[in-house]
Amino acid sequence: MSTRFRSSTGITLLGGGEVAPGAIARALGLAPMLVAVDSGADHALAAGAMPERVIGDFDSISQAARRAVGAERLVHLPGQDDTDFDKALAVVDAPFLLALGFTGARLDHTLAGMSTLVRNADARVVLDAGTDLCFLAPPELRLEMAAGTRLSLYPMRPVACESAGLVWPTTGLRLDPGGRIGTSNAVAEGPVLLRPEAPSLLVMAPVAALEAVIAALAVAPRWRG
Repeated sequence: MSTRFRSSTGITLLGGGEVAPGAIARALGLAPMLVAVDSGADHALAAGAMPERVIGDFDSISQAARRAVGAERLVHLPGQDDTDFDKALAVVDAPFLLALGFTGARLDHTLAGMSTLVRNADARVVLDAGTDLCFLAPPELRLEMAAGTRLSLYPMRPVACESAGLVWPTTGLRLDPGGRIGTSNAVAEGPVLLRPEAPSLLVMAPVAALEAVIAALAVAPRWRG
């Protein structure tokens, strides 16, 4: 069996971290192909969903989940130099990915998931943390959101970003994780336009904006390399 998994629709990636009630059903409604990452298989089965594939180093999946899923769906990718989230992004291919269970109670898992977005800049990945969404800003993004909607920007490295439609514009500023950041910004009027100079800027919005985010990413250019 090939380790590559392709879908013409969105893919839901389900990790082993905390998942908000209703989040799996919401994700599958938009990205119907389910790929579990390690113990995410246990979450999937508990929700009554059978994953198409289970990917990872299998250090946390239960034996019961292994048996239920079956060997034909297991894609074992050992190695400690990257996370299971990175491993999954290396072998799935879809117009966009909704990632659940990669944030939650453990802050180190949340930070690792955010770093994975930057390392995989050419992917279209939206992290669903239950209350908030997080994704890497593409080279240009036009977001249709209602005025007053919270829209936070967080630089993972120093980066400039032209913007329009924000309450506090970022054009002419240098955002830096050790200096000026862009959290708790908001939409002044739509559409919001973002043009970061490099794949280093995370965007965070309320989970209610999920469909608007997917629509904006679908037509946005991709980072290269």
